[in-house]
Amino acid sequence: MQPRSMPQISRPRFTRRAGGVAGAALTLPLAAGLRLAAVAPAAADGGRAGAVYTLTNSPAGNAVAVFDRAADGTLNATGTVATGGKGTGTGLGSQGALAMSKDGAWLYAVNPGSDTVAALRVTDRGLNGPSAVPSSGGQRPISLTAFGSLLYVLNEASGTLAGFVVGSQGALTPLPNSITALPGGAPAGPAQVSFTPDGNALLVTQKAANALVSYAVGGDGRLGAPSMLASSGATPFGFAFAGSSIAVVSEASGGASSYEVRRSGGVHAVSRSVPDRQRAACWVATSENGRLAYVANAGSGSISAYKVDERGQLSLLDADGVTARTGADSHPTDEALSAGGGFLYVLLTPASASSVSGFAVAADGGLKAVATATGLPANAAGLVAR
Repeated sequence: MQPRSMPQISRPRFTRRAGGVAGAALTLPLAAGLRLAAVAPAAADGGRAGAVYTLTNSPAGNAVAVFDRAADGTLNATGTVATGGKGTGTGLGSQGALAMSKDGAWLYAVNPGSDTVAALRVTDRGLNGPSAVPSSGGQRPISLTAFGSLLYVLNEASGTLAGFVVGSQGALTPLPNSITALPGGAPAGPAQVSFTPDGNALLVTQKAANALVSYAVGGDGRLGAPSMLASSGATPFGFAFAGSSIAVVSEASGGASSYEVRRSGGVHAVSRSVPDRQRAACWVATSENGRLAYVANAGSGSISAYKVDERGQLSLLDADGVTARTGADSHPTDEALSAGGGFLYVLLTPASASSVSGFAVAADGGLKAVATATGLPANAAGLVAR
């Protein structure tokens, strides 16, 4: 029986109500040594400016590092906003430590060092810090995803998913009876969670189990029984959706596969293990029209672009798998495309420090470097652009 206190969630279109987070905006200096270098841009994003966000992941106090994005793709560091929790100071081995609501009004962040999550209000004048940071519903949150008024968090150390309802002022309220144990638990190596674009299903990658787990999302926001599928290639890691139902999944063994995720929660392979001839393909970003997928190769210091056809089949844009190079030992990780898709941003996490590089996206999907912002703490995590 559904508890009387269960929040009512409309499905399939979760509601989004206007409002701001209670609490003043907090702006702090970035890590010492932050500086900006840029080269001449190859293209503009329709004349639109925006912002890029990443998590410092500091164990002394987690924060969102904020960069203003000019219309030519260059970046300007504007400070940090505390998330009210702690990072780990070590790599999270995940995709989706940051997520933005579809309407761009809220930025959600994990605090993996304190087992909490945060919702930050996005305004024209910057970010408003969270008014509260509830428990993530498990241990070591590393990835989260939002659809309308529903948020789900992936807790790696406990091997669980936990649901939250997002209130009108950004408050995150635990969804009763929504904590779900993943098949295989923590040893399965969960890496990312994401709603499908229509919000009807949820997908999770499991690195160690070499599996994908999907769930139908009920009208009350809770998850149905899991559906599992063996990965086409070894070590499925990050993913992004190309179109309404096709998930492009990176494989750390060196390549990517595509899968159809059905409204019922079922999943099946479409394009199996297309190698990119690079090392440690782990993070994915897809274009708004769903015809391009960019994979970050952490072991090769490169980005591989895949073309995605109308059936979801994958093929390399460049025969050698190198669409852009990020530099030797640069360790590219999280990626994000700007609103309009004119620029691709990549988080680089070598051992000493982290940075963000930006690339202009050409009409044929090619990439040209336009900006680099350096001086972030080592092991920064997550990336969102708008």
